[in-house]
Amino acid sequence: MQIAMIGAGYVGLVSGACFSEFGIDVVCVDVDAAKIARLDEGVMPIYEPGLDVLVANNVSAGRLSFTTELATAVAGSDAVFIAVGTPSRRGDGHADLSYVHAASAQIAGALDGYTVVITKSTVPVGTGYDVERIIRENRPEAEFDVVSNPEFLREGSAIEDFMRPDRIVIGTDSDAAKNVMHSLYRPLSLTETPILFTNRETAELIKYATNAFLATKISFINELSNLCEKVGADVRDVSKGMGLDGRIGRKFLHPGPGYGGSCFPKDTLALVRTAKEADAPIRIVEAVLDVNSDRKKAMAGRVIESCSGSVSGKTIAILGLTFKPNTDDMRESPSLDIVPALQDAGARIRAFDPEGMEEAKKLLDGVFWCEDTYDAIDGSDVVVIVTEWNEFRNLDFARMKEIMKTPILVDLRNIYEPDQVTATGFSYRCVGRPMSKAAI
Repeated sequence: MQIAMIGAGYVGLVSGACFSEFGIDVVCVDVDAAKIARLDEGVMPIYEPGLDVLVANNVSAGRLSFTTELATAVAGSDAVFIAVGTPSRRGDGHADLSYVHAASAQIAGALDGYTVVITKSTVPVGTGYDVERIIRENRPEAEFDVVSNPEFLREGSAIEDFMRPDRIVIGTDSDAAKNVMHSLYRPLSLTETPILFTNRETAELIKYATNAFLATKISFINELSNLCEKVGADVRDVSKGMGLDGRIGRKFLHPGPGYGGSCFPKDTLALVRTAKEADAPIRIVEAVLDVNSDRKKAMAGRVIESCSGSVSGKTIAILGLTFKPNTDDMRESPSLDIVPALQDAGARIRAFDPEGMEEAKKLLDGVFWCEDTYDAIDGSDVVVIVTEWNEFRNLDFARMKEIMKTPILVDLRNIYEPDQVTATGFSYRCVGRPMSKAAI
């Protein structure tokens, strides 16, 4: 079996590499010739742990290749995945489907024999019919089915998520398409991974509903952390107590500076727009959007409070810039709100991120970019942990005191125990946890 993966970005490259690991011949297609050239040289366009090795092994085995020639890749394929970007559309926040529509038209011209066309991109309800209509308009005689197969890949653990998923969702009513999809995912069916077959509309909505629910859990615990601070409760114990309830679960109940990334912000917004257009508004998700926006904006205020109400003329060390660890993705990261707000308040920013520096430089101005953790901390008045990279989990507080102007740590990810930090002589602030007087 051979498949074509249209789009060699995050979803397309990871999915294509993983399918090739199953023994399937995969051709990844992208319009960016420079990206394809780098991939041919073994250079990954994104940071994802283990991806470079997975790609190299399957390229060497002859199962994975890259090209800019869509027609050639599609003509020889049994299945074609559309894995192009669907960013938020300017003005209304709806998903921009222009790349999906363009890919559909190009696929239509290259189809050769029965082919399953699969939307892997995150798309609003009804997109499958758009893809089908576009192909029919361009190739009325073509033999094909359009299937929705949403991805559930978490940046930083995408390979594991693909190889050992909680479930596979496939939207189609075609028996022929079901047979092709069964063949594609046969290695996972052998490990008893649940495969849920639905109609296309249901599959498309499952992805949006999933991300919106997870974003809601994050915003809920962030709001609850504010209440904990007011009444003297510990949000970490509250989240543990909630998470032990099987109906709720432990995941996504960790307070922080707000969610970011390529999925939650745009998918929640797109779901809200879709719901309004269908005259079925989802007011809970509308509130989630507001809560998350306010949360990210409020984090700079916590840093300012730690400096007795003013950071004017002070140097702030920012540890972590990406929206989460184990990725170089800066999209909608809380740091994009925190850093400019601190600069507007008169602070000088020194920053370090293990993988996100190059992307951050494109988005943040006036920042002194540092070589490592302690380079960022050197000469600072305050250290702020924005992203919970592993290397920030075991800071040398004695060394920090020697090189800092004042020993103040603002931990927006609750990595450390307050009493342990304050015992080293640091002033410490976190989120949603009671503080001793020494810690404030």
